[in-house]
Amino acid sequence: MIDVRPYRGADKALWNGFVATAKNATFLFDRDFMDYHGDRFEDFSLMFFKADKLIAVLPAHKSDQHLLSHNGLTYGGFVWGRKIKFIDAFEAFKSALAYLYKEGFSTLEIKEIPRIYHQLPCDESDYFMALCGAELIKKEVLLVIDYQDHLPFEKNRRQGINRAIRHGLEVRVDANFKDFWETILVPQLKEKHQAAPVHSLAEIELLAQRFPNQIQQVSVYHQNKLVAGTTVFLTPTTVHPQYVMGNADKNALGSLDLAYDYIIETFKPGRRYFNFNSSSEDQGRLLNQGLLFWKETCGARCITSSQYRINTEAHKTLNLQFT
Repeated sequence: MIDVRPYRGADKALWNGFVATAKNATFLFDRDFMDYHGDRFEDFSLMFFKADKLIAVLPAHKSDQHLLSHNGLTYGGFVWGRKIKFIDAFEAFKSALAYLYKEGFSTLEIKEIPRIYHQLPCDESDYFMALCGAELIKKEVLLVIDYQDHLPFEKNRRQGINRAIRHGLEVRVDANFKDFWETILVPQLKEKHQAAPVHSLAEIELLAQRFPNQIQQVSVYHQNKLVAGTTVFLTPTTVHPQYVMGNADKNALGSLDLAYDYIIETFKPGRRYFNFNSSSEDQGRLLNQGLLFWKETCGARCITSSQYRINTEAHKTLNLQFT
């Protein structure tokens, strides 16, 4: 029997201790990360116990009769204990649907954790989605470098790095979030995309203080003036630039080529992947050809990430079949 319980503040230490050793978790599921924007989401995270032992968690929030995992995070879904067995994972999944159905939720939406973040084989959820007839509502194209077989930078990227060297650009890891946000990231996003960063300056500085080993700010300077930067999220398996932006001179100076070359190599030790993130838009239906070209010339190639919607009443007919 699986006992399903909603997360409460008193569970924080237990939750964080579990996430720290789970086989497919990253620091984004730590409550000190999840709760920084708790005022924007009505938390309804779930915890799954077998014989009083925590075996899985589901970071989630509610929206009317829908449970989502998680619109405030890059990815979500079931986080499995390092030693969980397949049948226990299935029972936790089925129990989640039954519990949510009883609580009046009609659907569960999951943005799956890309496989590059898994520390052990972890495709249980993928199988369960097929088994319960989950609706695929989004399929994204991610461009990724595999450090075990890293294709080299192509000619145009090497030319950019050489331009940066000729101009005397300097790269520093310096926690200069303020200048990056105020002079480059916010203005450039507004001008080019009529958008704003997901995190405010105050939020990213708070998160970097809470997770100094996982969040790094890399800055590129020309004659001591900040001209480009990247905010890097680091997990046990993967290097991920959460934000990357240069000023109007980025092409002439080669600042972004230099920034990428630096973070790809500097944070590589002990990790398997470098994740350039999505190159698709409109629920994955449109490809950004410019992003595809740029990332592929850095040696990245495609993986996909899916988002599913599950009807909670599927628990009524959900069963494993054995030979």
